[in-house]
Amino acid sequence: MEIFLSAVIGDITTRSIDFVISKLPKPAAALDVEDRLHRVLLRAQVIVDEAMGRQITNQAMLQQLRLLSDAMHRGCYLLDTFRYQSSHNNKDRQVVSHPSSLLSRLNFVRDLCFPSGKRAQIEGEMREVLDRLSSMILDANELVLFLASYAPTTMYRQPYSMHLLLGNCIFGRQMEAQLVIDFLLHTRHQSAEEEPEVLPIVGPFRVGKSTLVAHVCKDQRVHGHFSETVILSDHDLTCDGLAAAFMEGRRCATKHQNSSSSGKHGPVLLVVEVGRDLDEDVWKRFYSATKRWMPIGSKIIITSRSDKISRLGTAQALTLKPLSHEAYWYFFRTLAFGSADPTSHPRLTNLAMEIATTLNGSMIIANVSARMLRDSFDVRFWCKFAAFMRAQFQKHVARFGEHPYDLLNQNKPVYFGRIHRRSEQVIAYHQHRHPSQKEVPKITLHEVTYGDAELPARFEVLAWRSAIPPYYSYVYACELQVLKATSGSTNKRKRPARNGGTLS
Repeated sequence: MEIFLSAVIGDITTRSIDFVISKLPKPAAALDVEDRLHRVLLRAQVIVDEAMGRQITNQAMLQQLRLLSDAMHRGCYLLDTFRYQSSHNNKDRQVVSHPSSLLSRLNFVRDLCFPSGKRAQIEGEMREVLDRLSSMILDANELVLFLASYAPTTMYRQPYSMHLLLGNCIFGRQMEAQLVIDFLLHTRHQSAEEEPEVLPIVGPFRVGKSTLVAHVCKDQRVHGHFSETVILSDHDLTCDGLAAAFMEGRRCATKHQNSSSSGKHGPVLLVVEVGRDLDEDVWKRFYSATKRWMPIGSKIIITSRSDKISRLGTAQALTLKPLSHEAYWYFFRTLAFGSADPTSHPRLTNLAMEIATTLNGSMIIANVSARMLRDSFDVRFWCKFAAFMRAQFQKHVARFGEHPYDLLNQNKPVYFGRIHRRSEQVIAYHQHRHPSQKEVPKITLHEVTYGDAELPARFEVLAWRSAIPPYYSYVYACELQVLKATSGSTNKRKRPARNGGTLS
């Protein structure tokens, strides 16, 4: 009797489960959205990549491309996140593999009846992005036709080498670059009383203001329009001797001198990089003096972290914002995988997403980290790298309440370990950038972190050398610290750290 009742209850349970499963949304729906979104993203990427290689001057087209790029970056991020969640769910579930087993069905019903809110939210957002991208691509027919009428740039690019293009251009700033170019090339009705036009560029620290200006200055149209490009800092404006030299026409800090333009007395491009608030009286005196020695048609660009300089411009200020999280992920993923297809390496894609979240939007560390990962497609190395980055992030947030790269930007000490020398850690006290012509340290950040060589007590390390103008090399001033010996081990010498202790 008990066997009969068990069989009846089992049959009823199975039928009930089958009925519930039949009424629930099919997993195929999510897979269909995933597949459709993947195909639409490929079409959007073709348009955006083609546009990146052309000198587009139409503002409406640039705005349409900006919207399409933003939607593409978001779609890529959501799709990778969806696959990341699915991979973790499949890895974490310990279910019986037999498809007809009762435990498998119960686990399946549990996952469907009680899905995580995050997964359901991602699926909904994927559908929204899919609809938006599909509509935008349909509306982009004229855009695609017009792209062919714009001359391609001289950048090296191949279909399988998108990371080479991103590594040699200013990512996500095409519209801003064209706005600056339009300002520089725009000519007014000339008169003897014409004052130099001023464009303020505002943005937070390390957002890319100087890089944007240098990228624009490299443009052939701008290079041929101005006879000289001069770079000044706010300290130069307050130095009477140097200011007097400028008023007399003796140029300094010249980036280039172009003989193909209107000659020695042709228009001059003056770039003023302000690291802090600029006193308006100092600026007024300097600006008044520039009218006496700068030829007619000259332009001024002033950059600063403070939006107070906006009122110093004769044109509307351009505000640079950090990349969105989705755009940053697209940038990092492209550089990390290079010419490889991320969909062919799902485990590495998961690790790359985890690593990207610890970088806090830093473009310098993104380039450094991506190059390290691209050199070795070994899962064990990527796992070790992810664990290392996670540990550095957790240590600094737990002790200082701030991200380590935020501390570096404030010139505060940052502690990081060495993978192959656990008894040592390195303290970076501040970072500074070297111009392209200055000699840089031979020790690289990769060698410090993952190398096994002995390091001096104090040294400088090359973090990254930029491949785009102004070709800065980013250098950290460091000190080696030997950690306290654990009980039972040999005595080890410990070098005391300045302004702080160790992170154990």
